[in-house]
Amino acid sequence: MVAGAFAYYNYKFSEYRFFDFDAHTFYTDKDIFVPDAPKYTVLVYSSNMQNRKEVAQKLKKNNPILAIDLYQKRFKGEDSMIAITSGMNTLLKFIQRFNIYEVPCAFEIIRYKGTRYKQNSPVETIEL
Repeated sequence: MVAGAFAYYNYKFSEYRFFDFDAHTFYTDKDIFVPDAPKYTVLVYSSNMQNRKEVAQKLKKNNPILAIDLYQKRFKGEDSMIAITSGMNTLLKFIQRFNIYEVPCAFEIIRYKGTRYKQNSPVETIEL
C-alpha cells in the first residue's frame, strides 16, 4: 500500500513540468521579464495565424496572462495580458518542456520557489 501511494505521488509530481525564468530569459516590450505574480495563465500562440485578443477572450481571466507569440511580433502588454518573447532557442526549450504540439494553447503555472514555476494544469488547445 505504501509503495503504491509513493508511486502515485511520484507520477503526479512528475506529470507537470517546472520552468525557471532565471535560467531562461524572456523579454517584455523593452525590459527583461521578471515574474512577480504567484500564478499565471500561459498563452502560446502565433500572431501570424491567430488574433491574440480573440484567443485571450476564450481564457479564464482570474490571473495575469503571459502571452508568448511564436511569430515574435512584439506588442505592448494590456490590462491583464503581459506580452513576452525570447530568442528561438529559448522558445524551443519552452515548447519542448511543456510538450506543446498545437497553437493556440494555454495552461496555468504557479510559483514554486523564487522565479521557478510549476505547471498547474494540462496544456489545452484553444478552439477558435
